[in-house]
Amino acid sequence: MIDVVYDACVLYSASLRDLLLHIAKVKLVRPHWSDDIHEEWIRSLSRNRPDLNRESFWRTRRLMDAEFKGSLTKGYESLVPTLKLPDPNDRHVLAVAIQTHSSSIVTFNLNDFPKAILEPYGIVAISPDDFIFRFCQESPQFIFRAVKNHRLYLSRPPKTATEYLATLEKQKLPKTVAFLREHESGI
Repeated sequence: MIDVVYDACVLYSASLRDLLLHIAKVKLVRPHWSDDIHEEWIRSLSRNRPDLNRESFWRTRRLMDAEFKGSLTKGYESLVPTLKLPDPNDRHVLAVAIQTHSSSIVTFNLNDFPKAILEPYGIVAISPDDFIFRFCQESPQFIFRAVKNHRLYLSRPPKTATEYLATLEKQKLPKTVAFLREHESGI
């Protein structure tokens, strides 16, 4: 099992967030986040989707922290001012990765985490698609279980495998979706 940090941008969408959490539930990864990361995805979602109930975001946050004991990271704050990134507002994410000895930061914002800066810490920034697709290749049975559990978890409304893959396609996961389409009967 590897340690990874889920950046706020991959926790923003419920579909992607839930898939990443289901991948953690099958013990492929130990996810990490912080209060700052939670606040960032909740703030963005509240601003962009005022039609959604803000209390549901806080409920999701509480459920994530309760389900994944040890994922809510503390004690990284003193590292933040020592770090340099193109966007200083992302330093807290790298600090969480360093604090938790994570090997990856799962993010859409790859340019915000340059390889040359992350490399000395043994950390890579990876897109959600590349991250999930790597497990599709290395541990397909676990990915199939995570995906199937995620799809069955969606009950309002339930989704067929085809509908589920269409939802994932909207999450910028082309390699993952192509792989899963080849094995649609198993999900």
